[in-house]
Amino acid sequence: MAEATYSIGEGPATRVSLSLPEGTARAIRARVGKREFSAFIAEAVERELRGQVLDEYLADYESRKGPVSEPARQRARQVFDEVFAEEAEWPAAG
Repeated sequence: MAEATYSIGEGPATRVSLSLPEGTARAIRARVGKREFSAFIAEAVERELRGQVLDEYLADYESRKGPVSEPARQRARQVFDEVFAEEAEWPAAG
């Protein structure tokens, strides 16, 4: 049976062990409460992964076409966010 492939932010929840500095954990709980702790971490990780996907795309583009200006990078981030928000899907992780 083939293993399901999920995009960033999709799929059933899975339990993982996570170690954070106590000060960071305390700050998160103070900001969002104990019940929203996991959701906060998931959103932060998803944001980081999406940023890395875009950075990888831009690095590939630059290796093929040359440097991308800062305004173009900012526009690319905006376009990526708009396109993937419309489709409600980001590329599969990995």
